[in-house]
Amino acid sequence: MTTAEQSPALAPLRQARERFLTGRPLPDGVPDDVVAAWRRARFFGVRPDLDGPVRESAQPADSPLLEAARPALTRIAPALDAGRTALVLTDERLRVLWSTGSAPGDDTCADLSEREVGHNSAAFALRTRRRAEVHGPEHFLDVWQDVSAVSVPLFSPETGQVLGTLTVARALWAGCRPHPGAALAEAAAAAVEAELRARPRTAERALLDAYERAARGRERAVIALDGRNRLISEAAAGLASPQVLEALERGARARGRDTGESYDVPLPEDAGCTAEITPVRHEGRVIGLVAVLAPRPVEPGPEPSTPRPGGALVGGSVAWRHAVARATELFRTPGPVLVTGERGTGKTALALELLDGTDPLVVDAAESPELGLKDGEWEVASAGEWGRTGDRPLLLRHAERLSQPDVAALNSLLEEQPDARLIATHTPGTSPGPCLQRLLDTLAACSVTLPALRERPEDIRELLPALTPGPAPGSPPLTWTLDALRALEQHPWPGNVTELAHLVRALAGTRRVFGPVRRGELPDPVREGPAGRTLSPMELAERSAILEALRRHGGNKARAATALGIGRATLYRKLREYQGRDAPNRPRP
Repeated sequence: MTTAEQSPALAPLRQARERFLTGRPLPDGVPDDVVAAWRRARFFGVRPDLDGPVRESAQPADSPLLEAARPALTRIAPALDAGRTALVLTDERLRVLWSTGSAPGDDTCADLSEREVGHNSAAFALRTRRRAEVHGPEHFLDVWQDVSAVSVPLFSPETGQVLGTLTVARALWAGCRPHPGAALAEAAAAAVEAELRARPRTAERALLDAYERAARGRERAVIALDGRNRLISEAAAGLASPQVLEALERGARARGRDTGESYDVPLPEDAGCTAEITPVRHEGRVIGLVAVLAPRPVEPGPEPSTPRPGGALVGGSVAWRHAVARATELFRTPGPVLVTGERGTGKTALALELLDGTDPLVVDAAESPELGLKDGEWEVASAGEWGRTGDRPLLLRHAERLSQPDVAALNSLLEEQPDARLIATHTPGTSPGPCLQRLLDTLAACSVTLPALRERPEDIRELLPALTPGPAPGSPPLTWTLDALRALEQHPWPGNVTELAHLVRALAGTRRVFGPVRRGELPDPVREGPAGRTLSPMELAERSAILEALRRHGGNKARAATALGIGRATLYRKLREYQGRDAPNRPRP
């Protein structure tokens, strides 16, 4: 009998997991995020009975995170109960960079992504950007049924982006939360982030100095890149298209092959600008480049065509590149494809981009949920040809809005024609009925989930030019101040790319001033930043205890932490977490 079976508190979850794995309906009370994670694991084809290492993931050749974290983790490692506790460091792709100690099942994988091992605390923390715990039967894998784990995301001190995660795993803990290793995980994360802040960043400083020298004295269009960081002046933002930036990034990544004082990077023919490239050197090696842009003289000729709106394939983030590559790979193989994601993430735009040149039939279940699919034929006139011949691809939008008879008929049709050229888009929401769930399960192996815009804020700067309509004759293109860009990147965008597109078009059509868009011109919710999340009852109680301890000890954080039985690093982290939430009652530092 496993520990999970012995724990009365976890018995309902264990039973729910068994019902899920055997395809039976789930009982009430199972957390939505756990069920969603189990379903993603099933979509990805993860085997719950994994009993050996998953395939090795490619480890980064040069990991600045590991280099900075190793000294701090080495100091913490002796404090572990090595026979019962494991400490694990991953990067932003959840590849294991470093680990020490041991816990049940901790030697089974070098990749903690959900695509490889299903639900776990590291993937949960990376997705939510906050501390996450996963206990016993919440895991998808059998080998982790006796494991409790807590993970804390690691943030870049400079950009605020998630660099990786730190996980403390131990034998199953069935008591009340927080996890016994939560304080250790947070202390380790604080130590690693302190190392990141304290590390000498001479190479980045050399790049910044070169950028400032090139831009000094006048408004020059200057871009500095090193393959990871990108500095762009306001003048350059109006000249450099995403294609130009990509070409310069390729030049920065290939910088080590050049030893000259200056060199050229091939730009696209329609770039509209030229670039004078100068390599940036540090300690005898080229660490990046600085590009000074100048407008290319305009030759008389036909007016350029308006760029295709939507930015369907625009984005350089890891999550977006992976999703687009996955969708492209699926489309190249015979059979249906399912594109899922929140509303406004670009499901239809991506599908149309993939179907470009194939003359697809488009059917929207949101406009007509009863499409009348009978005997292998669509009664709707626009889709009848697909039902009879099957030689034209069909784009079925909003599959979640199909009526049950149509879903059942579509299931039968796909059983008879497993290679049907179908792309279906699906927006998760309410629990699907049995017929729709069967359809989703059928398409799970050929599905791709598009990330929400809040999960790839670094793509916003590339999306803006693609979403901006062409300027009127004689008007300058729409550009943005750095403060406005930061506000856009910090907004949660519940409507995702569609919401961003509406904002950009509204600004382009209504503003009557020249110069870059400033933060003050943005709508109130975007300008003022995301609203604070309402605290849970447990968080409210915890915050009240911290405030009371600070009051009793005259604001002395060290004494308050001692009285609460937590470390100062944990207290500081708690104060940072609560800052900005529930503003009228937030703790004062």
